[in-house]
Amino acid sequence: MTVVGVGARPGVSAAEVLAAVDAVLPAGTTDVRLATLDTRAAEPGLATAAAARGWPLTGHPAAVLAAVPVPAPSARVAAAVGTPSVAEAAALLGGGPLLVPRTVVGRVTVAVSA
Repeated sequence: MTVVGVGARPGVSAAEVLAAVDAVLPAGTTDVRLATLDTRAAEPGLATAAAARGWPLTGHPAAVLAAVPVPAPSARVAAAVGTPSVAEAAALLGGGPLLVPRTVVGRVTVAVSA
């Protein structure tokens, strides 16, 4: 199983999410799941992106994500959403070690674990 942690600004489009995921997802990857902050999981762009590819989308509370040690915590993200990491923490919660660390593509941040 490959988990793509996704952090995104409010109002991000499905096309933006998919472009960011496609930019970091290793070629030939199957059994993909998206994971994010619980308040972002309801964003239409994230939900639509997951549905378009048939990928499950899981949302985690900020307190749960904040408890996950990550290589690149962000004070700015912590101040904004209550956890120092969304993409890396969400990826690590659902999968194994990070294959791709936090990567910013436009208004979307992604990280990949397997």
